[in-house]
Amino acid sequence: MSKPLKQIHLAAHFPGVNNTTVWSDPKAGSHIEFSSFVHFAQTAERAKFDFLFLAEGLRLREQGGKIYDLDVVGRPDTFTILAALAAVTEHLGLTGTINSTFNEPYEVARQFASLDHLSGGRSAWNVVTSWDAFTGENFRRGGFLPQDERYSRAKEFLSTTNELFDSWHGDEIIADQATGTFLRDAKAGSFVHSGQHFDIHGQFNVPRSPQGRPVIFQAGDSDEGREFAASSADAIFSRYATLEGGRAFYTDVKNRLAKYGRRHDQLLILPAATFVLGDTDEEAEELAKEVRRQQVSGATAIKHLEFVWNRDLSSYDPEGPLPDVAPVVSDEHISRGRAQVRMYRDPLATAREWRELAAANKWSIRDLVIETGNRQNFIGSPETVARTINEYVQADASDGFILVPHITPSGLDVFADKVVPLLQEQGVFRTEYEGPTLRDHLGLAHPDHVGDEQRAAS
Repeated sequence: MSKPLKQIHLAAHFPGVNNTTVWSDPKAGSHIEFSSFVHFAQTAERAKFDFLFLAEGLRLREQGGKIYDLDVVGRPDTFTILAALAAVTEHLGLTGTINSTFNEPYEVARQFASLDHLSGGRSAWNVVTSWDAFTGENFRRGGFLPQDERYSRAKEFLSTTNELFDSWHGDEIIADQATGTFLRDAKAGSFVHSGQHFDIHGQFNVPRSPQGRPVIFQAGDSDEGREFAASSADAIFSRYATLEGGRAFYTDVKNRLAKYGRRHDQLLILPAATFVLGDTDEEAEELAKEVRRQQVSGATAIKHLEFVWNRDLSSYDPEGPLPDVAPVVSDEHISRGRAQVRMYRDPLATAREWRELAAANKWSIRDLVIETGNRQNFIGSPETVARTINEYVQADASDGFILVPHITPSGLDVFADKVVPLLQEQGVFRTEYEGPTLRDHLGLAHPDHVGDEQRAAS
């Protein structure tokens, strides 16, 4: 007996501060004007996507002490955007990245509970930590936390916000106009939390929201990150773009769930994925090459090489050979605050590897950055891309994908118009939303029901 087809989950990522976004393309629009967010969100909803996702940055990135303006720089506050989008969408989930290192549980719980009310149960929180002092300089506490303390704070942060969400049960408001009684229980929202990172008590002032709690996302590939997701998250982002890598990650994370009394279907694996579509596979391949050269200009290539060399390389020709000087190994980095700094922990070894690749393939600096950088995940005709996405999901390399177009805000349109109908024809993607909340879209139980299931199982 063959196993039933899995239903694919699809979401849309409004690209942020990275060179995936080709903001210089004439087809690109604003990253600040509300009309861009409306177009993007309404396209995702028209295609019956599960949710829209916004990343968040708490500091503008620098390189060599100057703002790195080769990528998109700056964007309005996440909560402001999501609350506004709640008014112009009806079904689409609204997911925001909010940092647990430089915020406080009461404030974040209040914001997400409010968003859940405003949207009718469509809010989700991507819980992240911050690793660098560069970002910390924007906050009174300053500095940074070591990795183990970051995750310790994140775990307590999340458990504390859950205590606040659960301080209301949902039946406290009776609003009896005849008697003038509003609350059944004057102690509604009462909480007390005393722990390593937080010591707070009081009454939470937002009643229980439609989802009970927002859907919880987590992004982290370290062992601590995977364990955090297995214990507490509803979905985890994955960076694995290959079938083999995706299946290994999927199996590892899903196998961690049992120790926390959770089933495989209580945590979704959702990698981010880029795409390039053409009328034929050959046309898409040619277009993908053009897109990569748009994403990696000569100036961008030099800046990326500086991530590894940790020195000013502005005098080098991006169409010429790699520098013959060695990287500077130092705790002081030219690109502090950028995630790429963590990617190249052994810059001397990376430089040797890149020189060998460049020599063997006769690559220039720009060629090397293009070829070793992130690639489009799905390239081909609509038929090819639909088939490949379905193969990945049915093979348990993921439960779906968070799509990141290279043009904003219109880059999602072609996928919605040409790929989604093919997935619907295959019976692996919805034609209508199943319910009003994001938990409904993702097939996740309401938190109260999860508690009922766990009590019944015990």
